[in-house]
Amino acid sequence: MPAPLHVGLLYGGQSAEHAISIRSARTVYDALAARHRVTPIYIALDGQWHVTDGIGGDEEAAVFVPHGGEGTVTSADLGALGLDIVFPILHGHNGEDGTIQGFLHTLGLPYVGPDVLASAACMDKVVAKRLLEAAGLPTTPFVVIRAHERDGVAFEDVSEALGALVFVKPANSGSSVGVSKVEAADGFEAALDEAFLYDKTILVETGIVGREIEVAVLGNERPAASVPGEIVSTAQFYTYDAKYEDPDASRMEVPADLPAEVAETVRRMAVEAYVALGCEGLSRVDFFVTDAGDVLVNEINTIPGFTSRSMYPVMWARTGRPIETLVDDLLQLGLDRHARDAARKTTR
Repeated sequence: MPAPLHVGLLYGGQSAEHAISIRSARTVYDALAARHRVTPIYIALDGQWHVTDGIGGDEEAAVFVPHGGEGTVTSADLGALGLDIVFPILHGHNGEDGTIQGFLHTLGLPYVGPDVLASAACMDKVVAKRLLEAAGLPTTPFVVIRAHERDGVAFEDVSEALGALVFVKPANSGSSVGVSKVEAADGFEAALDEAFLYDKTILVETGIVGREIEVAVLGNERPAASVPGEIVSTAQFYTYDAKYEDPDASRMEVPADLPAEVAETVRRMAVEAYVALGCEGLSRVDFFVTDAGDVLVNEINTIPGFTSRSMYPVMWARTGRPIETLVDDLLQLGLDRHARDAARKTTR
């Protein structure tokens, strides 16, 4: 357990998952504040950074008053705060994709979570799937459509390759933002329109009929996996609203009711996927488990949600690691990685 630290809690961000980041930050702030000095740093939707006094409500976030009533935070100001480590709880673009990680690295600040390369690779679903396939891990079948190729793609061609039920999603997004379920040609164009609002590259995947199983992974060189959890959704698929807005749209079952051998398989594959993508610190690995017992890696989230409806902290709590211990472990992993990398030789 690390000694009490000065932690910069970075939240908000310029992404479609801005509100979720604020909710996650509340949970992390409460878990950290008992032992550590926490300085919340809010990134507004316009990209300006504000040092705040606490985590307010979603509707209040944009009007937080920085310390001293001054303006926004610059990179020099961030370095002058005297932070021991930064805990980014940013979801989606400009937070989970390697951009913030690179910025913190150039400032020489330790931070929680995967590094630049792993963050970028996991955020891009196309890159992640190709790396998983190269590691011999099964994933859902998919095709890639780029914006300039759109006119040449018909639903009939896609369904011939993937089946009649498909999901259309932005290559770089999370929390089911921009995702559509398509079962017929008349819904395909609208699904493309929606996905292309969020990215220039989209993914069309085979619709898998199966259970949605998740595993929390924690660690640097020797990662460990939590007990698996299951998302049981009453919706047609696990939408943004089902995840965060409608408490009756889904429920968590942790641990998931799986045969022992399947539970061990998903835990093993979660660690293998984590290592294949170069993750450190934390990630959540999502799977489909079919009725036939096939286990498919769906995606990896490098900054998973920490809201009251989020699986990552719940799975670790049910594995015997309460959230106060979990956040301390994450801080220590970030410090360890920073010390290891700082000792690396960079010149001849």
